Amino acid sequence: MRSSGDSTAAGGPYPLHGSAADPGTETVGYRGPTACAAAGITYRQLDYWARTGLVEPSVRPAYGSGTQRLYSFRDVVVLKIVKRFLDTGVALQNIRAAVQHLRDRGFRDLDRMTLMSDGATVHECSSPEEVVRLLQGGQGVFGIAVGVVWRDVQAALSQLHGERIDTGETLIGHNPADELARRRRDRAV
Repeated sequence: MRSSGDSTAAGGPYPLHGSAADPGTETVGYRGPTACAAAGITYRQLDYWARTGLVEPSVRPAYGSGTQRLYSFRDVVVLKIVKRFLDTGVALQNIRAAVQHLRDRGFRDLDRMTLMSDGATVHECSSPEEVVRLLQGGQGVFGIAVGVVWRDVQAALSQLHGERIDTGETLIGHNPADELARRRRDRAV
């Protein structure tokens, strides 16, 4: 993956998920089925990507039968990015290089980044000028505005259940259609 431009860390209004600058401030994790629902992937894809090291859960890996993987918010954002790249025909080998680049970079400024691809190479752009330069050079064919993916995942996860990383307490998302969750909230009051 080619990286261009210099990046500066900036926080965002994501209190449960920390800021893009400080991924260590996350307090909520998401089990596999929740991560799948938010990223729009199947559990089979999630399992394969975790086993092959493409996107591993950063909060808690599975340790044998009966244990649950726990994914961070950023993990789910990366899962959705991988899904979008696959949907546009980017080869898994190139996606692996892009994910490795994000890991090496420390996942800083994900919400301000655009990933561009010509189907073979993935380029990082952190400003509109970089996107224009890449397009003028004839290299970029499509782009993924990571900030949009970030907000999509945030909206999806707000409707789903999470788990506090420190206590393991289940956090019930705000989903009006979830009758069981509504009854649990009513009993808790």
